[in-house]
Amino acid sequence: MVSLQQIIVYTISMNLSEKVADLPLSPGVYLMKDSLGHIIYVGKAKQLKKRVQSYFYNSKGHSPKVKKLVSNIRDLDYILTDTEFEAFMLECQFIKEIKPMYNRKMKNPLAYTYIVIRNHGGRRKIEVTYEYSEDKDSLNFGPYTSRSTVERAVQGIMECQRIVCSSPHSKRKHCLNYSLGLCIGMCAGGEALEKYNEIIDRVIALLNGRDTSILDVLENRMNEAAARFDFEVAAKFRDLYGAVQSLLQKEQVIGFTEENKNIVVLEPVNEYTLKLILIKGSRILFRTRLETLSLEYQQLYKTVQSAISEHFKNVPYEFSGEISRHKLDEAQIIYSYLKSNSGSYLIIPEEWLTLNTSADLDEGIEKLLKR
Repeated sequence: MVSLQQIIVYTISMNLSEKVADLPLSPGVYLMKDSLGHIIYVGKAKQLKKRVQSYFYNSKGHSPKVKKLVSNIRDLDYILTDTEFEAFMLECQFIKEIKPMYNRKMKNPLAYTYIVIRNHGGRRKIEVTYEYSEDKDSLNFGPYTSRSTVERAVQGIMECQRIVCSSPHSKRKHCLNYSLGLCIGMCAGGEALEKYNEIIDRVIALLNGRDTSILDVLENRMNEAAARFDFEVAAKFRDLYGAVQSLLQKEQVIGFTEENKNIVVLEPVNEYTLKLILIKGSRILFRTRLETLSLEYQQLYKTVQSAISEHFKNVPYEFSGEISRHKLDEAQIIYSYLKSNSGSYLIIPEEWLTLNTSADLDEGIEKLLKR
């Protein structure tokens, strides 16, 4: 991965307002500095000029943290990238390397949130916590980077399944929430407790991505409320549906990161230029511009093939079992990019790289170039 010191940083010897006015409408990363020249914030943008200007104009809607950041900005540098995807990845890298003060301040200091399903006296219970459970009888899902989203999703799941019990340790009588229609009555034991265990099994299957029937319930409740013109309730279920969807995507991102895939990205810069990026897991190994006007198809093919052979072979598997916030952020960027339609990509299985000649690899490169 290229380091900050190896990149051309454009520093203009003018006052700050002139610098902002002269920024290009190009993708890139910006580095805000204080009066001592220390980098206090790193951000990325599809259009540098518009993004940086937004800090200094129409500031009434800014949060107190952003206002405090702006009051301390005395200078800025910027780094041009060929694509927005590169800007996203560089921003993650520089935050990890530099650890700017305001990037840390603008994130929850408690980095991770987990959903833990614990066994309490024979009854499983869903908890939202900052701590990964080492208990062998517990199931962990996460880490997630937004506690509010996790809490909203879990509460929505519990409400729509009617498992919000106000006396979770009772085994003899119904709780208050039972009379309010929020609890199916597992607090009194019997058949309701069996039904509760079935619901918990469905929640686990949902978080594992195997069963989305709970999502279907939320969607149906949303549509029913909209049909009776109860738009406030419909909006509530729409938000809950989105929160649960975000949990499922994060679990998919975690699985994607753990697989440590070899990814070839070929992204258009303009009509005659492509950007070739090779990624291992969530780490960029190599990137270069390919000028298509000066390269015949066979030359283009050989260039991509050589880069794959040189940079992917014999790269060690690095996943340690613990996913940091930065690695999760990087994986989220890559995962979201691959799910979009802005470029072409090829995922290369390890077995394609172990053979001296691989027909599958040759065919994969050809399909990638034809896209």
